[in-house]
Amino acid sequence: MPTPTVSIVIPIYNEEESLPPLVESLLSALTPQTFSYEIIFVNDGSRDGSLSLLEQYAAQHRFIKVIDFRRNFGQTAAMTAGFMQASGEIIIPMDGDNQNDPTDIPRLLEKMEEGFDVVSGWRKNRQDRGLTRVLPSKIANSLISIVSGVHLHDYGCTLKAYRHDVLEGVRLYGEMHRFIPIYASWQGGKVSEIVVNHHPRRFGVSKYNLSRTFRVILDLLLIKFMGSYSSSPIHFFGGFGLFSFGLSGLFTLVALWYKFYGNKSFIQTPLPLIVVLLALVGVLSIFIGFLAEILMRTYYESQGKSVYIIRKKINFESDK
Repeated sequence: MPTPTVSIVIPIYNEEESLPPLVESLLSALTPQTFSYEIIFVNDGSRDGSLSLLEQYAAQHRFIKVIDFRRNFGQTAAMTAGFMQASGEIIIPMDGDNQNDPTDIPRLLEKMEEGFDVVSGWRKNRQDRGLTRVLPSKIANSLISIVSGVHLHDYGCTLKAYRHDVLEGVRLYGEMHRFIPIYASWQGGKVSEIVVNHHPRRFGVSKYNLSRTFRVILDLLLIKFMGSYSSSPIHFFGGFGLFSFGLSGLFTLVALWYKFYGNKSFIQTPLPLIVVLLALVGVLSIFIGFLAEILMRTYYESQGKSVYIIRKKINFESDK
């Protein structure tokens, strides 16, 4: 098969009911197009009949390719596997629950022709629950934009378009697939966004919950740390150490003032100690998370290990 222009990567986890309408809508949207394409489904350890359906579609269409994980490794790992196996000049990930609209794919490509390296989808009229999905997403998007300096309305929208070279060398962990536009921008890439369609989920149960928002915030803190201080971590940890010593000296002076001028014994003022102790425990916990993440990356990357295990691949001509 000739090298495709576009690679569409779709993680699948227990989407047996969603797959038939998804494949139908993909074929309907892509068949009239003039560009060549491949569709890479990554079965992320589904326990229903998703794999069986994917095998049937792959047998019918050579441009439909399947990566099957041994177990569930998560959306970011599934996307990473799809990106690593993709052959197209442009890679477009999308969800497998039919909430993304394949008819937006040509519009993403048209925007990229203006010279952008990343074009992100913006679900302006999002069809999800307002309190548990939309509101936390808006808060997270605003926070990510402020911290990263890359202003997008919808980081959580899976439907995006990337030039292949933007993804080379990008290592994804945790929930970090949504931060690829930040990596691209930090490396000098041009990032834009367009409004895309968003449909309500018709089948299955959403895999997202409120706890995922907190994981995204922690990942955001991590990429900020890695982006600003990974080459000189002493500037960060040393700076905090000096700040801690300054606070320690300040509280020492306050404690002495209370003892000699306020007639208060050290043991009569436990609140400052409790506040400082709790603050340090919280900060140290985050630091331990940073160090654990760095050690984990060193473990995987120094030994050439992967964060996922593939059981088999279908319709791929060569191994990557």
